[in-house]
Amino acid sequence: MHIINSNLSKKIISWYDNNKRSLPWRINFHSPKKLYYRLLSEFMLQQTQVKTVIPYFERFTKEIKTLKKLSTTSERKILKLWEGLGYYRRARNLMATAKIIVKQKKSTLPDNLVDIKKLPGIGDYTGNALLALVYNQPRLALDGNVKRVFSRIFNKHEKKINFENIIEKNKKKLFCSKRNSDFVEAMMEFGALICKPKEPHCRICSINKICKFYKSGKNIKLTDATKSNKKSYNIFCYLNKKKQIGLTKKNDLGFLREYSLPIIKKKSNKHKFKNWNFLCNYKNSISNKKLDIDLYYKFSNKIPKDLNWYSLYNNKEFIPTFTKKIFKQVENLY
Repeated sequence: MHIINSNLSKKIISWYDNNKRSLPWRINFHSPKKLYYRLLSEFMLQQTQVKTVIPYFERFTKEIKTLKKLSTTSERKILKLWEGLGYYRRARNLMATAKIIVKQKKSTLPDNLVDIKKLPGIGDYTGNALLALVYNQPRLALDGNVKRVFSRIFNKHEKKINFENIIEKNKKKLFCSKRNSDFVEAMMEFGALICKPKEPHCRICSINKICKFYKSGKNIKLTDATKSNKKSYNIFCYLNKKKQIGLTKKNDLGFLREYSLPIIKKKSNKHKFKNWNFLCNYKNSISNKKLDIDLYYKFSNKIPKDLNWYSLYNNKEFIPTFTKKIFKQVENLY
C-alpha cells in the first residue's frame, strides 16, 4: 500500500505560496470572473504548455470579457482568437460548454463529476481540475506533473501505481487544509518547476526527505520513453491564374478535421508524381506533432469535385494557421 506522509500537502502548499508563477487566470477565489477564467484556461491548457497559452488567454479575455459574452460570440470570431493555438476542436467544445452553462445551468458549473463530464470537451482530468479550482473540492487533476511527483515519492514506474487509489486511500492526509483549490495547482506547479522530467531540482526540493527517488541510489525509470511524433506527408496544391488554391475537407491528416486544406497524403516510398511539380520540403509542427512535408503543385482550371477554390489572400471562412503556411509557400509562384 502506498502511504502518503502527512506533511506532504503542507510542504507543497508552503512551497507554492513562496514560488508560484503569476498567471493571468489565477485570480481571487471569490472573483466573479473565476468560473470564466478557469473554464477558458483549462480548455486552452489541454495538450498545450503554459507559456504558449498565456498570450492567447490574455488576448481572448481582452476581446471577450465574460462567460455570457462567450456564449453569444460567433464561431468565426472565436476561431480567429484561437488561431495558432491548435486543436481547434477545443474551441468548439468551449463554445458549446459556455452556451450550456449560461442558458441551461443559469451560469453555474455542475458541482459533481458525473454531470460536469456531460459538458462537451470535459473528461476526468478537466472535470476534477474545475471542481477543485471552482468549488474548492478535495480533488486532484492527474496530469503528467502530478503523476511524476507521486512516482518519485514512491520511486516506482507510473504503470505500477494506481493513482486514483492513492488519492482515495490518503484523502485525509492530502486534503488536510481548507485550501483544496490551491493544493491542486500547487501539485501541478511543483511538478512543472521542481520535480521536472529531466534534471529535477532534488537538492532544493522541500519534500526530498520523504522522497524515495531522492534517497535511493538506484533511481528507477518512471515512465516509458516517449514515442516519436514525427509524421511525413505529401501535400498537393491545385492553383490557378486568379491566385486561388483548391481546398478540401477530405485528407489523411489525423487532426484539423472539418477544416479546408489542400490534398494531403501520408508519405509512402519515395517516387515521382506524374504531372505534379515539386515546390519544396519544409518542417511544421502542431502542438506535440512534428511534420515533415513535401509540397507539390500544378496550375489547372479544373479541380476534382470535392475541392473548392479559395483565394490565397482574402477568405471569409476561417483558415487554420497550418493552411496559411501552405499559402505562404505557394505565393512565391506568382
